[in-house]
Amino acid sequence: MTQSSPISILLHPGDNVEIALADLKAGTELSQISVPLNAAVTRGHKIAIRPIATGQSVLRYGQIIGVATADIKPGDHVHTHNLGMSDHRQSYDFSKDAKPLPPISDDRFFMGYPRSDGRFGTRNYIGVLTSVNCSGSVARFIAEQAEKTGWFAELENVDGIVPIVHGSGCGMGRHDEGYDTLFRTLAGYAKHPNFGGILLVGLGCEAMQVEDLVGAEKLRHDGNFHYMTIQNSGGTRQTVERGVDIVRDLALRANQAKRVRAPASELIVGLQCGGSDGYSGITANPALGYASDLLVRHGGTTILSETPEIYGAEHLLTRRAINDEVGQKLVDRILWWENYTSVRGGEMNNNPSPGNKRGGLTTILEKSLGAVAKGGTAPLTDVYEFGQIITNKGFVFMDSPGYDPCSVTGQIASGATLIAFTTGRGSVSGYVPSPCIKLATNSTMYENMSEDMDINCGTIVDGAITIEDKGREIFDLFLEIASGTKSKSEALGFGSAEFVPWQIGAVM
Repeated sequence: MTQSSPISILLHPGDNVEIALADLKAGTELSQISVPLNAAVTRGHKIAIRPIATGQSVLRYGQIIGVATADIKPGDHVHTHNLGMSDHRQSYDFSKDAKPLPPISDDRFFMGYPRSDGRFGTRNYIGVLTSVNCSGSVARFIAEQAEKTGWFAELENVDGIVPIVHGSGCGMGRHDEGYDTLFRTLAGYAKHPNFGGILLVGLGCEAMQVEDLVGAEKLRHDGNFHYMTIQNSGGTRQTVERGVDIVRDLALRANQAKRVRAPASELIVGLQCGGSDGYSGITANPALGYASDLLVRHGGTTILSETPEIYGAEHLLTRRAINDEVGQKLVDRILWWENYTSVRGGEMNNNPSPGNKRGGLTTILEKSLGAVAKGGTAPLTDVYEFGQIITNKGFVFMDSPGYDPCSVTGQIASGATLIAFTTGRGSVSGYVPSPCIKLATNSTMYENMSEDMDINCGTIVDGAITIEDKGREIFDLFLEIASGTKSKSEALGFGSAEFVPWQIGAVM
């Protein structure tokens, strides 16, 4: 690294740690301290720049990320050996910082599929959706056989035939939170604008009855929907044969759809992070936050989720809530999670993961502060339950676990037509039917996994680009991918294993 290149960065004037931008040897001198490093420090990890006594708060982003569990000297590496959790509760100050974003003058568009319910899809798949794990193999057989037929190859406007299978749907109560959550998830996928048609396949005797899912309300306004059960269709072979015929009719009808110019306001983007590192909160996450603000300024919608991964930073969101009711909704979800983990013998600081810690993150407070940056600065317009259909535009929050496939499953059920996913360690995944854009937090990982990463945000700390310019690059890619260009995850064929509904409650 040249002498002019920075080797560490201070994020906030009040911080008592700074972040290493390279692997540093013991004895390396930093601009913020008058003594050399006392030990080697890995890229993305924290270095003390002031004395921190045992029990004193450690500050990053100008916020508390924990307390010193031992006396820390300037030049010390700060991590799990000397930094622990602390009482993090802060004043929620509902709506204190809720300020409308400035209007934007230029109109931006993408090429999307118009749907009969008024929404626009970014893809045009046929889904073979299952009510229960017991129908999962049959759904796969139907999709596989349908794609092998000659008629499928002639469909120009259908992206694929996708089996949506999962591990639940039975062995559960029929009148509890777990059932309601799965019901919302399956119904959300059935209605999703990235599907041009849906075949719902059940076994017949499961707790999640197909007839209940279909219900009195139309799952699809366009009528391109069919349902069946294996038990009533004569078993596996006859169900598959009949299913292929049904999928053919659904696909031929869906193939009539054409992309049209749609305003950016019709785009719904799920904001995600996984395999985070010490760079996440200073590169990819704030750049994605800037892109989120751009989309909101154009009238679009972005969804922040992963409730356990905003824990300790929720006050930054409640202060942006448009009113007390929205702020309290978020607080209620935090309280639910505290109880949920407590009664099961867990703890909210179960996060960060081992990989997160190797990347420099120490406590959930630190991780959450970086994760919240994905949401930019827009006012928080509403808070939704897992898989609840998004009805308000702007920046919103959807409750979910921090487990990435599960969280994204909820966002897609809620209506996300595109997923933006930041990663520092190198997460690989994709989420049919909504394309996933991967944003690398650091250049080293990007270069090592360039076939999986769509954008390198590590250039921000390299000094080659600003957060704002990278945010504009991400926003432009939103519109390009939404218009049909394949993301890296799509090109690699991801999506068959990432449908993971949230299972709540006893399995009986």
